[in-house]
Amino acid sequence: MSSDPPGSAEGGDPPLFALLNEIAIIEHLARNRLERVLPDGLRASHFVVLNHLARLGDGRSLARIARAVQVERPAMTNTIQKLEARGMVRTAAHPRDGRGKLVFLTPAGRAARAAAVSAATAAIAPVAAGLPEHEIRSALPLLRRLRAALDAARDSDDPPQT
Repeated sequence: MSSDPPGSAEGGDPPLFALLNEIAIIEHLARNRLERVLPDGLRASHFVVLNHLARLGDGRSLARIARAVQVERPAMTNTIQKLEARGMVRTAAHPRDGRGKLVFLTPAGRAARAAAVSAATAAIAPVAAGLPEHEIRSALPLLRRLRAALDAARDSDDPPQT
């Protein structure tokens, strides 16, 4: 008898769907845990921007950040304004597009991101204590390839081929 929950890949769902379903559930649970431990009144939407800039570099346009995190520009404008008011980012006029803005992390933003990563790691560590680090590391290449494939395909207007 299988120990997999009903509806798992062994229960009839295609393995790719089962994988994506597990990722979605993990994201939901992890985001809720993250929101409870974020320092200094940060929200998950704020952390996403700080993390994006820390990972991929400063000087990204507001429109590019909105596209990357898949939110509408007005929502991203609101988030950037809140982060800017808190001194975590600064904006500058886009040199080629006078209407656009570039967003830069400040030292306070880098510190807030580092504190959030530390708090999130500490909050998840006891829950994930049974997961050996080598298994976590071995899952990363697959997840990164899947993310890259989904990222590359998100702009495609063509329906998936069957």
